[in-house]
Amino acid sequence: MSTQATSSGQHSSPKAQRLATYLRNELERQSGELYVKGKFIANDVDLSPKEIGALMLKLQGTVDDIEIEKWSYTSATTWRVTEHS
Repeated sequence: MSTQATSSGQHSSPKAQRLATYLRNELERQSGELYVKGKFIANDVDLSPKEIGALMLKLQGTVDDIEIEKWSYTSATTWRVTEHS
């Protein structure tokens, strides 16, 4: 699986690549659908919850193989991540 940015290069930072790779790996483990909160995955990706939120916004629509959307807010934003159909 590639960790490269799309041709637009909008998420080419190492932090964004690390987060995208983590999300892809978790999608594989979770059978294609994942719900995450930044505060719960922060240690796994070595980023702060605030950094994760900002990167999730940047990754929305720029990663070819996964879809990211804000799903809900209960004490922190929940993100729904699915394989791109």
